[in-house]
Amino acid sequence: MPELHHFLHDMGIIFLLAIGVVLLCFRLRVPPVIGFLITGMLAGPAGLRLVEDLHVVEMMAEIGVVLLLFTIGIEFSLKELWQIRRPVFLGGSLQALTTTAMGTGLALAFGLPLNSAIFCGFLLTLSSTAIVLKLLQEKAEMNAPQGRLSLALLIFQDVAAIPMMLLIPFLAGTQQSSESSAGLIALKITAVVLFTLLSARFIIPWILNQVVATRIRELFLITVAGICLVIAWLSSAVGLSLALGAFIAGLIISESEYSHQAMGHILPFRDVFTSLFFVSTGMLLGYQSIFDNLWTLLWLLPLALGIKIVLVALASRIVGYSLRISLMGGLMLAQIGEFSLIVGKLGYQSALLSPMQYQLFLALAVLSMVFTPVAFWLAARCGQWLPERVQNMAKPEPLQNPPRLLIIGYGIGGRNLAHTATIADIPYHILEMNLETVRQEQAAGVPIHYGDATQQEVLTHLGIEHAQVLSIMISDATATRRIVELARRMQPHLWIVVRTRFVHEIDVLYDLGASDVIAEEFESSIEVFSRVLNRFMVPHDEVETLVNDIRSAHYGVFRQQESERPMASQQIAVRLPDVELTSVRVESNTPLEGITLEHSQLRQRFNLTVLAIERHRTSHAQPDPQWLIQAEDILVLMGSKSATQALKQFLKQSR
Repeated sequence: MPELHHFLHDMGIIFLLAIGVVLLCFRLRVPPVIGFLITGMLAGPAGLRLVEDLHVVEMMAEIGVVLLLFTIGIEFSLKELWQIRRPVFLGGSLQALTTTAMGTGLALAFGLPLNSAIFCGFLLTLSSTAIVLKLLQEKAEMNAPQGRLSLALLIFQDVAAIPMMLLIPFLAGTQQSSESSAGLIALKITAVVLFTLLSARFIIPWILNQVVATRIRELFLITVAGICLVIAWLSSAVGLSLALGAFIAGLIISESEYSHQAMGHILPFRDVFTSLFFVSTGMLLGYQSIFDNLWTLLWLLPLALGIKIVLVALASRIVGYSLRISLMGGLMLAQIGEFSLIVGKLGYQSALLSPMQYQLFLALAVLSMVFTPVAFWLAARCGQWLPERVQNMAKPEPLQNPPRLLIIGYGIGGRNLAHTATIADIPYHILEMNLETVRQEQAAGVPIHYGDATQQEVLTHLGIEHAQVLSIMISDATATRRIVELARRMQPHLWIVVRTRFVHEIDVLYDLGASDVIAEEFESSIEVFSRVLNRFMVPHDEVETLVNDIRSAHYGVFRQQESERPMASQQIAVRLPDVELTSVRVESNTPLEGITLEHSQLRQRFNLTVLAIERHRTSHAQPDPQWLIQAEDILVLMGSKSATQALKQFLKQSR
């Protein structure tokens, strides 16, 4: 019982403290990971000393690492990886090798032995998957070129962390000579690969099929967690790491049809335990170590950040990304990540770093993570000022046959627009930042080019001076603003159509010179209410008029405050429980044309009441009985379903 009492005390203190710190970080727009690190610093022995048993926290943090690598394995799809194989394998390997080599060289220059220097190179190489992907998701830039580049390099880094962990015992010299032979290592790896393939193909799918057939949610959760823990334990038993075993377990689950369900069950537990990992890491960092190494950190932090920015940008340029996107990727991946913390802790336990060096590394890692939101801000600014400075670096010759339509971005929207332009026989050209897509589509004969539309020379090359319409279909809000401003300056009479995902971008884009802004959220809502009004039999002309008014006002009706919006009853007719509202257009040469409402006898013959008549897009409520009905009038009627059906049948037979 005393142990349980201490455990509950420590966990309660950590969770309560984390709530306050993370909420404060949220208000300051600081990533949650930083909040958990600060929580550990406050609760740890170098802070307020609120936690009594650090060993329990560290043990739960180890579970967090296992679950983190397990979920990475689940997300690791070989099919998806193949689509971005060039930036993953070529770009990732170049970044990892050059950064490790540069880090090793610097460590050697400062007097560290070779094994510790190589280990320092490992620590510098890895960036924060958790922080970077979180910020990319918040900014809706996952599908932007810089988002795809960052994801590709992070995938390689996450996988590279596994062999780095395996090499730690060899760097530390703690592996037995018989076990350190290359033959035994190859044998272990071969056994692990065979076990993974057999399990993914036969064993695990059969087990999961039996469990899913029971439809017991708890049993599925226990099975998935059990697979993760058992394979991690087996990996550790043969001399490999728990983390590698968890990653392998995730790979096995990823090949089954239940991978998404497994991810959904594990994520809450992973997030809790991974948070404890960051808390436990923060406990290792003391304020005194920061003050003791303050001057060292003041020059070491910008040096480390600068090295990563330059080397990530260099690898990205070699892969084929533009200078702007390469620098944006370098800024986004400049920090030292959570996997470096995992690798660093293992290296510290293996005596590859002294206590002072480990404290210096922790301070450097935490400060670099804190810098990440600032780096994202700089990356966005880079998209605005860099093209002006590099636009004269290349002078491509203009196209011989300038297109009438320019399409920026070749996602779903760009593909559909290009297909429509082909059908309509409109000459067009496409500009895309995904090099693999450009190569594939060029081979298929599509008029697509690789380039950055934020650069004036690229737009000149595509013949923007002769184009009539420019359609911007990309997800990068910063680049979109830059392209609109640049295109309007280059071609004052160009019609610029922009797609955006953000409400706050609408007015900004119009101010910069956009001719038409299509907001995804509002367009989907327009489609929904159009179908609803059609279901309520509101005449099609009225629906189109309403849609045109909303679009011409730049979605102003939708963007009003709730208190300013008209009542729904003032905008559409509401269907009563026992009656139906319908609309009928009077066609030429039908019995209703040329007679008054009184002589139509709609109430006497069909039991229908005329509520309003629309003529030339003008509605007339409660028309007089002497109203003369003309062709193309729209009669808004109220009555039973059978009555309206009888009228429609009568008019149809009278044609």
